[in-house]
Amino acid sequence: MSEYKNVWVYVEVFGGKAKNVGLEIIGAGKKVAASGEQVVAVLVGNNLDDACSAAASFGADQIITVSGEDYQDYSLEGYTYALKALVEKHKPAAFLFGATSNGRELAPRLAARLKTGCASDCIGVEVGESGAINFTRPVYSGRYLSVVEMPEARPQIGTIRPGIFKRGTPDAGRTAPIVSESVAVPADVVRTALIERVAEAAEGAVKLEDAEVIVSGGRGLGKQESFELLKELADLLGGVVGASRAAVDAGWINHVHQVGQTGKTVGPKLYIACGISGAIQHMAGMSGSDIIIAINRDGDAPIFEIADYGIVGDLKTVVPALTESIKKLRA
Repeated sequence: MSEYKNVWVYVEVFGGKAKNVGLEIIGAGKKVAASGEQVVAVLVGNNLDDACSAAASFGADQIITVSGEDYQDYSLEGYTYALKALVEKHKPAAFLFGATSNGRELAPRLAARLKTGCASDCIGVEVGESGAINFTRPVYSGRYLSVVEMPEARPQIGTIRPGIFKRGTPDAGRTAPIVSESVAVPADVVRTALIERVAEAAEGAVKLEDAEVIVSGGRGLGKQESFELLKELADLLGGVVGASRAAVDAGWINHVHQVGQTGKTVGPKLYIACGISGAIQHMAGMSGSDIIIAINRDGDAPIFEIADYGIVGDLKTVVPALTESIKKLRA
């Protein structure tokens, strides 16, 4: 056990840019790194220069990269092989991943290969009395919290929900040493190939995890056209439109807008919930917002229990009035 040291953070890269969740988790890594340990950003892909600079600016003490044509496109088998080789060589005490689509499959697969544990979808990390990391994760649709500890296994692996930890202030002049590793993936390891990438039209425009303002709509909107009211308010505030699962299931808006346990976990500065009653699954995805405003006709709706401000009324009246008031203030 004494051979294992340092906290690794997997910084996911897409299109040459570091995803926000990896930069957020660098801060979480500093919380659990033991005295004298470093927080190491691990990047796999191709054309990693910009992502490495971002990782350094957000506080990584060291950066380990694996790059090349073999890693141009994400591959579960290839990336697992590379990360396993890195872990066996450097022996980190902990390895933290973002709970993204890729992170949720990559982390447990790596844990299985290394015969260690994996705490999934965590909302908190801290050092426990034993010295091991206590991973806090919601269970039973968020009704309870479970604390997972791995006192006898290394590395301690966990996936962290996006938006749970706030990104620090970047220091553009900060640098970190980069260790470039070469890991050749055997031809028989990767059994899948990317044939074509199909991006939905809305996907590029909706960055829920990065948004500072989100205006979300739920079943209370009543129809698809009501989302235009929310879009006008969101545009005015420089934000984006979100939605509950009920609105998505009704076909009123694309699923890329969905916030909640089965959608995106977000942590904006301002979250305005319109016509959303507050199902546990939805609140699990947005309760980390700095300020929550709820607009609902039902004064007993659960969403008001976590809202900082609540308006009991018809959103089709309240939202346009709110929009007009903001316009007048700005004028």
